[in-house]
Amino acid sequence: MKIRKPFFIVNPKSYLYGDDALKLAKISDKLAKKYDIDCIFTGQLVDLPTIAKETNNLIITAQHMDSLKLGRGMGHVLPEALGHVGIKAVVLNHAEKPLTIAELDATIKRAKEVGLATIVCSDTVEQCRAIAELNPDVMICEPDSLIGTGNSSNEDYIKSTTAAVRSINPNILIMQAAGASTGQDVEKIMQLGADGTGGTSGIIKAPSWEAKIAEMMSALVKFK
Repeated sequence: MKIRKPFFIVNPKSYLYGDDALKLAKISDKLAKKYDIDCIFTGQLVDLPTIAKETNNLIITAQHMDSLKLGRGMGHVLPEALGHVGIKAVVLNHAEKPLTIAELDATIKRAKEVGLATIVCSDTVEQCRAIAELNPDVMICEPDSLIGTGNSSNEDYIKSTTAAVRSINPNILIMQAAGASTGQDVEKIMQLGADGTGGTSGIIKAPSWEAKIAEMMSALVKFK
């Protein structure tokens, strides 16, 4: 699928499940429509079928999948099963669920086979170059050390990782999101050349989820 830029990700990881995850998804869905923003929304696998049925404007995204094919593979996440319940994309190689380059390569290829967009995380400039060679649809460039801290990536990191990806494949969309939690963070990230951004803890820990997402999305639409 084609993701429009600028785009946004709401990534609740394992902070939320069940009714709370659905509540956040419905807020994200409403604001994605209001601001006409492509919004990637992740969640627990067991919650995603319900979220897909209850929303209309989100790119429903699994937080992981495996490269296996139909058959043996007890306990693994089958790519075909994701698409069957309305999931459109998958995040791979997050710092909390890392993959080897060999496994990442195989999993990206499997995602393409079943029509899932691939959103792949990378830490260093060197990793960004290596992963860009695998041709994912989107790359999330973020220093592992900043994830969940509320501190966003510095200017040098954003510029150097963005340049590294674009030197290999200028068609890959680039998200810079580590520590992003304010409209000001969004504007800084986008001014430095990213195609999208988003958040986890900055949204989940905010007094109002709706107000926080609206703050960040309203800053993002300035770059349409």
